[in-house]
Amino acid sequence: MTTNLYTVVDPATGEVAAEYPTATDEAIDAALDSVARAYREWSRNTTVAERAALLHKVADLHNERVDELAAIINREMGKPVDQAAGEVEFCAAIYAYYADNAERFLADEPIELLDGEGHALVRRQAIGALLGVMPWNYPYYQVARFAAPNLVLGNTIALKHAPQCPESAAALAQVFSDAGFPEGAYANVYASNEQVADMIADPRVQAVSFTGSERAGAVIAEIAGRNLKKVVLELGGSDPFVVLSTDDLDATIEAALDARLENTGQACNAGKRFIVADDLYEPFLEGFTKGVLARAEGLAPLSSVAAAERLEAQVQRAVADGATLATEGRREGAYFPPGVLSGLSPKSPSAREELFGPVATVYRASSEDEAVALANDTSFGLGSYVFTTDSEQAMRVADKIEAGMVFVNGVGLDGVELPFGGIKRSGFGRELGRYGIDEFANKKLIRVTK
Repeated sequence: MTTNLYTVVDPATGEVAAEYPTATDEAIDAALDSVARAYREWSRNTTVAERAALLHKVADLHNERVDELAAIINREMGKPVDQAAGEVEFCAAIYAYYADNAERFLADEPIELLDGEGHALVRRQAIGALLGVMPWNYPYYQVARFAAPNLVLGNTIALKHAPQCPESAAALAQVFSDAGFPEGAYANVYASNEQVADMIADPRVQAVSFTGSERAGAVIAEIAGRNLKKVVLELGGSDPFVVLSTDDLDATIEAALDARLENTGQACNAGKRFIVADDLYEPFLEGFTKGVLARAEGLAPLSSVAAAERLEAQVQRAVADGATLATEGRREGAYFPPGVLSGLSPKSPSAREELFGPVATVYRASSEDEAVALANDTSFGLGSYVFTTDSEQAMRVADKIEAGMVFVNGVGLDGVELPFGGIKRSGFGRELGRYGIDEFANKKLIRVTK
């Protein structure tokens, strides 16, 4: 058994593929010096256009190295190669989007003065060195939506990736270097949790972005708060998938399957709680369960044995709480059989948990109001899905749902131009789109009277 923190363990086989040493305190100090120096010496002396040109090269390198990058995360966290390649290509689109739009997003914003004397504007500028702490479920995508807007803005980045993703972390650092970013503009650090706490407190770091569990997010926010530093948090989710009416039940079920099982169910914004109108509940449950079980063959493993064991314990608790489980097979290592839970009381402790894997929970709703109440009866508030043939109902329900995102009559609709983020215990702040470049920008007021 390996003792190294940063280790690649192939979840399909359990074999150790590679090990990387955790950074020494001296290495962390040198990295922070490097990102702070890059901000002073590089960021302040380059234009948005010059930084955008480098970001275009990052996009090109993602496309050129798609097979290599996809193979890495297939080893690290078990993502099927075709999905891994799709993730890399989506990242390329993110980098290209910010490269293409940064000058427009960062253009001076004039303010109309009430007294009419002189003129005023808001100018968006970088704030300095940032720390990013990223998870394993989308090893490239999570980094892209943080790094792309901030590098083109002129912030520099120290990036601490998940311990099971050291190889993809190194590959990304190489991409930025090969694209022409100078030393310190993007620094990969194999830091421990204790070192991360010290980095957040370090005066060389100006702000923090974290994606991961709510428990870890609360710790990071507490440290950042004590040190008066802004933090963006993208945490867990238990996204409702509300089905109120449909003119094609098979297509709605297919969308539900995609919403639950993409990335083997390991997505914060996956549909997890399926809330179905009373008249559709029985046929939906039957068809959905059949579809979930049919996708068992060829399903990828979870990211680790520990993740599969954690999900297994959660499902066992739900059954003990009164839920009925429809599944076939049993857990084998990191492989977890997909399943459907029904009959679980919304007030059960198990109903409050996020199931991070290929298991869905289905609820019955007797009315629109009950469906909305069930959708909002969670401490999370990341994404949500609403399916209805009534356009007025769609907007009415979307308006009532307590979440950062609502997708109507479709899944997989994320886009580089669309803001991503949540409310409640799903975190705060936004990534992607115009809003993503504003989070760590100094919106500096300049007023001139003569």
